[in-house]
Amino acid sequence: MPTRDQAWPQGTPCWIDVQVDDVAQAREFYSSLFGWQIDDGPDDAGGYVMALVDGRPAAGIGPKMGDDPMPSVWTTYLAADSADDIAKKVAAAGGQAFMPPFDVMDVGRMFVAADPAGAVFGVWEAKAHKGAAIYNQHGTYCWNEAHTTDYAAAKVFYSAVFGWTYTELGDTYCTFAVSSGDMAGGVADESATGASSHWLTWFQVDDTDAALAKAVELGGSVLEEPSDTPFGRSGVITGSQGEVFGVIDPSRAVPPA
Repeated sequence: MPTRDQAWPQGTPCWIDVQVDDVAQAREFYSSLFGWQIDDGPDDAGGYVMALVDGRPAAGIGPKMGDDPMPSVWTTYLAADSADDIAKKVAAAGGQAFMPPFDVMDVGRMFVAADPAGAVFGVWEAKAHKGAAIYNQHGTYCWNEAHTTDYAAAKVFYSAVFGWTYTELGDTYCTFAVSSGDMAGGVADESATGASSHWLTWFQVDDTDAALAKAVELGGSVLEEPSDTPFGRSGVITGSQGEVFGVIDPSRAVPPA
């Protein structure tokens, strides 16, 4: 059971949450899909709730903020030693911060930004809340990747902001490592697909086909049918409020052709 009690190294995907119109409905969907325990948040949390796996924080669910319409979406947060320093680097590298960094009670300091191609991500400076305390097991995140319409520019941007280094896996995908040398996620070229730039969260599951079927039963839909890959059997789901995420069973990995 991979767990963590310390702040994540800078540039590592350290937390995920989903913003939705109906938090109660999302709680029911994800607790049924992944077996999450979801407790009510404090009165000053603005309706934000935390999902637990084996008693450890795994993800968040919150209401959409602001008056402007926005889709329901999973957000990947990248760890920062200083959110204020990273905000300056985002601007210098051609990205956009949607608000200045701000404190979230005593749990951390954060902001949300977009890279130059428009992929939206969060930045989290850990205080009382260190980020995900459990990962790489059923119902927890196991991989995060930036899908971008400008592959070369995205790699330059994240390297300038977070110090990522890359290992190419073909012409349209690479993994990234943080300063510690640990592989932490991926970058995918979407320039030929017509998709917009976005970050995608992958959840580990014990049975991909069962997870897809359960999601449909709960009101979601299958965006990408299950397929066998060298990394596991995977599929992509549209949740019951339109949010997109991937599921993968790493035990079903197949050798490359």
